[in-house]
Amino acid sequence: MLVMAVRALRPSRRSQLDLLRRASTRSHVYSLLRRDIVSLELPPGQAVSENELAAQHGVSRTPVREALIRLADEGLIEVVPQLGTFVSRINVNEVIEIQFIRETLERASLPHAIRNITEEDEQYLRDLLDEQEKAGKRGDLHTWFATDEALHRTLLEVAGHPRVWSVVSSAKAHLDRVRMLTLPDPAILGELLNQHRQIVDHVVAKQKRQADQVLRQHLRIALDVLQPLEQRYPDYFRLEDGEETPERTRRR
Repeated sequence: MLVMAVRALRPSRRSQLDLLRRASTRSHVYSLLRRDIVSLELPPGQAVSENELAAQHGVSRTPVREALIRLADEGLIEVVPQLGTFVSRINVNEVIEIQFIRETLERASLPHAIRNITEEDEQYLRDLLDEQEKAGKRGDLHTWFATDEALHRTLLEVAGHPRVWSVVSSAKAHLDRVRMLTLPDPAILGELLNQHRQIVDHVVAKQKRQADQVLRQHLRIALDVLQPLEQRYPDYFRLEDGEETPERTRRR
């Protein structure tokens, strides 16, 4: 009798597979929506519909709703009662805070990368730089951004701190949207690529001070362009919940 009771409580293989499929679908939809928000394909302030997103991605409303809840927890989706669901505006304070966290962690990790880097690591980094240059020339901003992420992640991994990137990456969506706003500018792309090459060169040459100096300048570009971007795209930004940017206030 006890065995029969245990079997009755144990989920069937089919139900277990169904759970895995639902989890996989939910995760996939979340990843796609987060990518579209960060890449600005879903721009700040845009209304989103569960029905439309479900039809677009060929899924039911349930994984879309669950993905939106998760994105709301990250501050990327805002639900306004009686109005609807919207892509959140870029939180200026979060941009500043996560940039500080990222700079602190990456600069602290840099000496370890200098100590640990191998010829194989160097070749991989230089291959990334070549791929990034080609992406910039053909205007492929998605690939450019992906190689940027891969380069910084690789430096942390070479330093022996692979988990740092996952911590930073999960929190820097607002910062990434600022970065995406800058990428269509060829001058910015050229400057960033040049800094990437300098960082790799200094790391390989064991030049700690020079590498740190360039990395610091590189990571602060987002802050340097923040105010001009607020002025150019005032409806994309906010300071805190309910608080408007000075530029948006001035326009009234």
